[in-house]
Amino acid sequence: MDYKFSHRPSYTHLTVSLQQGESIIAEPGAMVGHSTSVTVETETSRDGLLSSAKSMLGGESLFTNTFVAREGSGQVTLAPPTPGDMMAHELRNETLYSTDGAFVAGTDGIDIDSEVGGLKSMLSGAGITPLALKGSGTVFIDAYGGLEKLELAAGESYVLDNEHLIAWDDTIEYSTRRVGDLKSTLLSGEGIVFEFTGPGTAWYQTRDMDSLVEIIAPRLPNQDSGNGIELG
Repeated sequence: MDYKFSHRPSYTHLTVSLQQGESIIAEPGAMVGHSTSVTVETETSRDGLLSSAKSMLGGESLFTNTFVAREGSGQVTLAPPTPGDMMAHELRNETLYSTDGAFVAGTDGIDIDSEVGGLKSMLSGAGITPLALKGSGTVFIDAYGGLEKLELAAGESYVLDNEHLIAWDDTIEYSTRRVGDLKSTLLSGEGIVFEFTGPGTAWYQTRDMDSLVEIIAPRLPNQDSGNGIELG
């Protein structure tokens, strides 16, 4: 399997080239197109793991699409729902945790493990429903806006806002906390943060969808009044 990105970093588009018999699993809605030699199978489980994990998590869909090159080699093109960048991360019998909505696709050998149940409970106050991407293969993660990699040395710490965090590896340590008291949270516009301590790596996006919604929502038409969008 080969892959390439185009239109980076603002409107990233992923093209995956599959040899006969190879497959890739992707979130519904991520598909742009595929070769006629590639078939699409919609399923609710993958080796019994995906269904149990997805049913527990609110951010990702319960269903996934598996693209299989059954009739020869072919291509699959994928794109995330929001403008921004994407990354490919190679796993070699490792685990990568991703936040809800950041997972786009994964190759053969990648499982979404339901062990994140306890992790979800621990992070529920942070508004995050994580996916544990396990195994050996390639996973594709998307970001709203730019995508930054944060590499921390042993003992080095850094704080990230939960709305910007998209992924972290299984070697890094972290804790979550609220920024100050309720008053300071309301005034600062910040809420839950992650404090990561190395060694390890985390990835974050440079834009926050919730902040965009807060800007746009007051300008949307009021269904009761029938007024148009307010631009000023």
